[in-house]
Amino acid sequence: MRKIMIHRPGGHDRLQIEEHPDVAPGPGEVAVNVEAIGINYADCMVRMGLYRSSREQVGWPVCPGFEVAGTVEAMGDGVDLPLGQRVFAVTLFNGYATRVVVPHDQVFAIPDGLDATQMAGFPTVFMTAWYGLHELCRPRRGQTMLVHSAAGGVGGALVQLGKAAGCQVAGVVGAPHKADLVRDLGADRVVVSSEEDLWAALRRSDPDGFHMVFDANGAKTLRRSYNSLRPPGKLVVYGFHTMLPRGRSGPNWFKLVFDYLRTPRFGPLEMTHNNRSVLAFNLSYLFAEKEILVDAMADLLGKLADGRIRPLPVQHFAFEDVAATHAALESGSTVGKLVLRVDSQKNSTPTE
Repeated sequence: MRKIMIHRPGGHDRLQIEEHPDVAPGPGEVAVNVEAIGINYADCMVRMGLYRSSREQVGWPVCPGFEVAGTVEAMGDGVDLPLGQRVFAVTLFNGYATRVVVPHDQVFAIPDGLDATQMAGFPTVFMTAWYGLHELCRPRRGQTMLVHSAAGGVGGALVQLGKAAGCQVAGVVGAPHKADLVRDLGADRVVVSSEEDLWAALRRSDPDGFHMVFDANGAKTLRRSYNSLRPPGKLVVYGFHTMLPRGRSGPNWFKLVFDYLRTPRFGPLEMTHNNRSVLAFNLSYLFAEKEILVDAMADLLGKLADGRIRPLPVQHFAFEDVAATHAALESGSTVGKLVLRVDSQKNSTPTE
């Protein structure tokens, strides 16, 4: 099988395609012949050596990747799945490969009417959004929520899940070409931050503030996001994307230090007085709590079946073009999900 490996942190040239021997599934495991691989911003962080859970759980070298789709190729004792069944799977790293072996409870049948490309980009962003919204926030119908980067993977999933929960959803995008997608996903209002003052626009549209704000930007917006909460409000943090510069394949260490120093610190006395909460998580640490992931996927597949949510638009690249895929994601210009197709030519046409 082929794997994309990173032997030491750095730029796009660190992504190396290598031949590796196939691994046989052990008891309770499934081998999947991979057709498509979902790409996430966390993968770029792994490549740069900035993803702490990768360093702690895998070390170097590392094969990144959290989600794949394909067909069942083999299985170990205790697993009874039809060979050749169309499935998607959640991985804890090691997803950038033409064959993966994962525990059977991390493998799910692809729903009728959907394909491997769509479902390879489904689980990570939707489980991230589900956990932040349903496990941490427990939304009530009619509550207001603000979603930063609403045209991205997790942002687009949050918009849909928020509407499915009966919330009023405001989405923030960085460029006009992203706004239509967010409206199509169900957002009640969209602010294009490059065209108007973000916080002034939000004060006009939601003068009482928001019950929930979802922010993966980092120092650029965290303090203002917190201040835009109405009591009792919840700020959910799941990334720090703006700490990394666009247009370069490696981190700017001066910018990282500068943004780290200006990242707000929220104290318990302040939060208690303001009746606001700050919640944060990293999906890769939740594999120790598998019942949560199982519950999340069951709920998500139910919503997918009845049409309350749908996979995000996908832009796909050939397996060999992984460096270009990382560059596209880091540019901040993409919408929806980026997916690698195994044995496929690059096709930049979004699909649903």
